[in-house]
Amino acid sequence: MGGSYEVIWTRDESERRGTPLLVLLHGYGANAQDLMGLVPGLPAEFTVAAVQAPVSMGYGSYTWFDLDVERLAYSSQAARQAVEDLWEWLAEVKDQHSSVTLLGFSMGMAMATSLLRTRPDQFAAVVGLSGFAVDPERGEGLEGYFDDAALTAQQVPLFWGRDQQDPVIPAEQIDYTHSWATSTVKLTKVLYAGAGHGIVPQEVSHIKEFLTMTVLRRD
Repeated sequence: MGGSYEVIWTRDESERRGTPLLVLLHGYGANAQDLMGLVPGLPAEFTVAAVQAPVSMGYGSYTWFDLDVERLAYSSQAARQAVEDLWEWLAEVKDQHSSVTLLGFSMGMAMATSLLRTRPDQFAAVVGLSGFAVDPERGEGLEGYFDDAALTAQQVPLFWGRDQQDPVIPAEQIDYTHSWATSTVKLTKVLYAGAGHGIVPQEVSHIKEFLTMTVLRRD
């Protein structure tokens, strides 16, 4: 599975070496094109790779793993396998880049933060938008999978943008994500009234500033 993703790249392969990599992870029921509209508002120094989730839902929509959208319920084992598969792809491409940063929307934020929690030393920063982090106590298969102790020591910068009135992500998921983030990462949390379950222009501007300060200027 690791090498079988459909990926939209903003640079030809011959132009990617030595550039910082930004991986876009879309939400449930979307596709690789979904977040490409953000690219013009982000730092031009990045090579952007928009990865399409592998599970087809038909009609051009995809998911990283099966999800009960009414309860936001999922198989922990399926979520873990999705993360491992994505890591296989990432391992194939990451070494030609100066750093790797993840940007995930909704379910894509769950994927991004899970990747971060399993290999915190591999990522320069993470951006999570209108999403959540996976609670390892919600199901079997995640015991000991996340290394939050290493992540706490690493203090990776995480930008978390959302609307307080997001109609999609349940309150218990938000509460868990807030508790987890405040204790493990270098958190920048911003609320955007009126964004709903979406992304607003001011948020894109803040993401650009965050990526510039935490990735491009970190050295």
